[in-house]
Amino acid sequence: MEENIINILSDDTVDKIAAGEVVERPSSVVKELVENSIDSGANSVSVSIRGGGITEIRISDNGSGILRSEIKKAFMPHATSKIKEASDLDSIHTLGFRGEALSSIAAVSNVHMITKASDDDLGTDYIIEGGKEISNGLTGAPDGTTLIVRNLFFNTPARRKFLKSEKTESIYIEDVLCHIAISHPEISFSFKSDGRDRMMTSGNSRLIDSIYQIYGRDIASNLIPVKDKCDLFLVNGFIGNYSLVRGNRSLESFYINKRSVIDKTLSKALEDGYKGFLMKRQFPFAVLFFTFPEGSVDVNVHPSKREVRISDTQYVMENLTSMIHKALSGREDILEPVEAEAVKKPFIIHDKKTDSNHSEIAIPEPFEKNFISSYTEKLDEELRDKVSHDEKVSEIAEKVYNTDSYEQLSFISEESRPDINIIGQIFKTYWIIEWNKKVYIIDQHAAHEKVNYERMISSLHKHTMTSQEVVPPVIVSLSAKEMESAEKIRNEMESLGYRYESFGGKEYMISAMPGNLPDIDLKSLFMSIVSEAAQWNNKFTSDMIEERIATMSCKASIKGNQSISFDEAAALFDELLTLDEPYHCPHGRPTMIAVSREDLDKLFRRIV
Repeated sequence: MEENIINILSDDTVDKIAAGEVVERPSSVVKELVENSIDSGANSVSVSIRGGGITEIRISDNGSGILRSEIKKAFMPHATSKIKEASDLDSIHTLGFRGEALSSIAAVSNVHMITKASDDDLGTDYIIEGGKEISNGLTGAPDGTTLIVRNLFFNTPARRKFLKSEKTESIYIEDVLCHIAISHPEISFSFKSDGRDRMMTSGNSRLIDSIYQIYGRDIASNLIPVKDKCDLFLVNGFIGNYSLVRGNRSLESFYINKRSVIDKTLSKALEDGYKGFLMKRQFPFAVLFFTFPEGSVDVNVHPSKREVRISDTQYVMENLTSMIHKALSGREDILEPVEAEAVKKPFIIHDKKTDSNHSEIAIPEPFEKNFISSYTEKLDEELRDKVSHDEKVSEIAEKVYNTDSYEQLSFISEESRPDINIIGQIFKTYWIIEWNKKVYIIDQHAAHEKVNYERMISSLHKHTMTSQEVVPPVIVSLSAKEMESAEKIRNEMESLGYRYESFGGKEYMISAMPGNLPDIDLKSLFMSIVSEAAQWNNKFTSDMIEERIATMSCKASIKGNQSISFDEAAALFDELLTLDEPYHCPHGRPTMIAVSREDLDKLFRRIV
């Protein structure tokens, strides 16, 4: 039967299948080609697109270029300058190696390359369409490479049909370039979409400058440096303070050996490190660079190389979580108003109509001789004018790098206590306090909740929990699954102060409960822990107890809309002074906010 015949696929079909693995959309093309530019030693890369990258993608660099004698080989399947044999895959230090991706890209588009290596007198003008060579000639060109990719997926209409709108594809490309630019602050990048500037970086090797130029002042001025190590890896970079949160993981960026990666282990560890600092379903900002020894990370999990497989994930989780928590702890983190001007993203032009004064750079057609040199010179000049000499960049960078600012006298400290003036209560919920030209507003419920929680967790961690006999014993009814859980977590519950035993049928008798958890409903705490352990199929962790204690400490705290006296407020504030991290309740809500005298003067137009 004909359908049982095994066919040997043509080279054209094989190329298109291979292209599908690497070239998913225009952003895939940009990623592969820009990474090749970086591996070529370029310190300046410009990207320009039309029609969301579907109509045209143009990438120019000043790297080493490709020797004229090697051009044809570069477009052959599985051709690469980066590895020679299979064993090299375990020690690869470049960003890409799968045939330089040129073969896959050329199979589904029209590619025009102009390149010149320093050893060649003239450059090469090479055109290949749908994998077929069209022309190969000489041309004048500076050292480096320009690639123009047109009509992406012109010969695979099914794949082209599933692309998003031009605007969405452009956003995907910008996201890819932002991640690459962050990982290479020593390289200047520029990105234009349909003639409009979208991104520029200076390439001055300062990571904080690149973050500012890409994400804006609001983010760059609210960062916390991270630099730590353990036996398996080194980590350095920045994480955001409490004000930099989103409802998704869009601001979490991880790099392994400068390669942007997506990894659930790193995300989970980062978010666990923020426990107690952020509310549930809030995600932090992070730009973190990891260095792992060779062999401990597999980057060949997926053709895009963004997914990796890390050895000993549990060790990585525990250590990274601890590092993040340590970086966040011991800092004054009081939410303050942000000026409207501070959140504007610099150098980004979103609407041509509103930026009529901006002088755009016309991009010549690629057939004009020496167009690359003039185009690159104009870009370099614009970068120098707009980025390299921008004083705000240095100002923000200095603010972030100046760790001495964290050593200044803190509002929550014994030294500041004599100068703190408690003004009074408003709305039966908030207390107004004046100190050091600022007004602090403290949420009495969140503050009391934090005090209760820290007391209990401290006793738990120091193993100073006491057990108090209950007379008469408390009888509770458990389901079959809860009974199983109660037995499996008996040691943990006894360390907490509970004593219990079966009382026949589905009932248990609790004869002793924790003696130093004041104001807590101890029966409810017992039921809550046992029930949750059952829900998680007995995968019990110490975090479960801490989460339950957080909930119970909330219930036992002073509520909002409840009047308390000055003495009670002063006593509560004094207890806050004893905490290592008093700025957030156990659920991540702020316990206090601050408004400076300067902010108030601006609101009342005393200063402009």
